Amino acid sequence: YQNLVRSVDETAPESVHLAEWPSVMEEFIDESLNREMELVMKLVSLGHSARQKANRKVRQPLAEAAFSVGNNSERAALLKNVDVVQDELNVKQVRLLDAATEAVSHTVKPLPKQLGQKYGNKFPVIQKAILAMNAEEVAKTLMGGAPLEVKAGGETFHILSEEVEVKAMAKEGFAVAEDGAYVAALVTTLTPELVTEGLAREFVRRVQDLRKTADLDVADRIALFVEASPGLTSAIEAHREYITAETLTKTLSFAAAPKDASVVEDAFEGETVKVGLVKSGG
Repeated sequence: YQNLVRSVDETAPESVHLAEWPSVMEEFIDESLNREMELVMKLVSLGHSARQKANRKVRQPLAEAAFSVGNNSERAALLKNVDVVQDELNVKQVRLLDAATEAVSHTVKPLPKQLGQKYGNKFPVIQKAILAMNAEEVAKTLMGGAPLEVKAGGETFHILSEEVEVKAMAKEGFAVAEDGAYVAALVTTLTPELVTEGLAREFVRRVQDLRKTADLDVADRIALFVEASPGLTSAIEAHREYITAETLTKTLSFAAAPKDASVVEDAFEGETVKVGLVKSGG
């Protein structure tokens, strides 16, 4: 506040705590943008849920995230914000699912307690009629919040979502999370290239933690000394440019660290590393 406001406006209050609460400038509110961001946050949250189900760390890049959304405007909003979703989920590609059934299949089970209490001796014919229907269509209707129209015994019944249990099962190669009509499907297969990149990202995290331990300024440049297992060594070599840029490293050497270096040893993803750093001048 002192740098940004007081330095250019001497009449401003001495402290931000003494300033007037700002009034809303409604002309700058973009409701369309707000709706887009709400959708993006919802889809990213579903993507993270799918990651957790697959036991894939966020630092591990994945090949693809695919989504099913509610309508054409939401499809357009997703495609407009592909870069944001891609970055948040650490995936190489984001696309729309051709259909939710591409990544997930559903089973449906009429609930005897709810339907039995409501319809009594008509429950058996209602149950039979529901089970004879296409499970994916039943799931789509109920998960979308609409009642399911069921014709049984010469009558028409409107079945509610809480009266039928819908279970989703991810198809092989996918991890899936759902919320009503919204589906996030992550491709969980890891190629050697993705594994290597994941190792590089894990290594960067260790270096960043070591920078904090060494009490370096965020702008300080460093010299890095690494002794690592073969797999991690290959990953560091393959992603040397990314690693040095992220960690402000001027020189990266595969050698023992000098005596005055800050050093840490660690093991992760089946690899081991001993890394040291010193502040680099210039």
